[in-house]
Amino acid sequence: MKYLIALLVMGLLTNNFVLSKFYGICPFLGVSKKLNTAVGMSAAVIVVMLMATAATYPINKLLVNHDLAFLQTVVFILVIAALVQMVEIVLKKFMKPLYNALGIYLPLITTNCAVLGVVLLNVQEEYTFIQAMVNSLGAGLGFMLAMVLFAGVRGKMEDCDVPEFLQGLPITLIAASLVSLSFLGFSGIIEGMGLLG
Repeated sequence: MKYLIALLVMGLLTNNFVLSKFYGICPFLGVSKKLNTAVGMSAAVIVVMLMATAATYPINKLLVNHDLAFLQTVVFILVIAALVQMVEIVLKKFMKPLYNALGIYLPLITTNCAVLGVVLLNVQEEYTFIQAMVNSLGAGLGFMLAMVLFAGVRGKMEDCDVPEFLQGLPITLIAASLVSLSFLGFSGIIEGMGLLG
C-alpha cells in the first residue's frame, strides 16, 4: 500500500510529467489560459491515460509473449488514438461547450507525449496492473495540478505590465520555467516520508 501511495505522490509532485519530465508541453502552454479549459483538458487527459493503461497492459503482455515487443510504440499510439477519438465523440455529444473550448487541443491528446510516456513508463518499470493504473492516475493528477497552477499564474500575468519584447510566448515560457523550478522543492519527499524502501 505504501508503494502505491509513493507512486501517486511521485506522479503528482516529484516526477510530474509536465514540470519535471516536460511531457505534454503543447496543451500545457496552449490550454492553460483559462482555468475551466485547463481543468477540462486535464480531466480528458486523466481519462485517456487510465483508459490507455488499462487497454495497453494486456496488449503489451500479448506482444511480449509473441516476441513482438518491438511493436509496442506503434501499437500504443494506435490504441491511444482510438481512445482519444472515443473521448472526443463523447465530449462533442454530451459536453459541447467544453468540446468547443478545447478546440484543436482535444485531438492533440493523441500526440500528447504525456499519455504515451506514462504507458511506456509502466512497461519499462514492469509495474503490475494496479501499480500501472495508480502511476497513470498520479501522472494524470500531476498533469492537472500543473495545468491548474499555470492557469492561475497566467491569469495573474494578464494584470501585469509586461515589457513589449517579453509579451506573448516569451513571458509564458519564463513563467512556465519558474513554476517548473518550484517543483524542485519536492525532490526527496518520497524518501523523507519513508514511502519507498
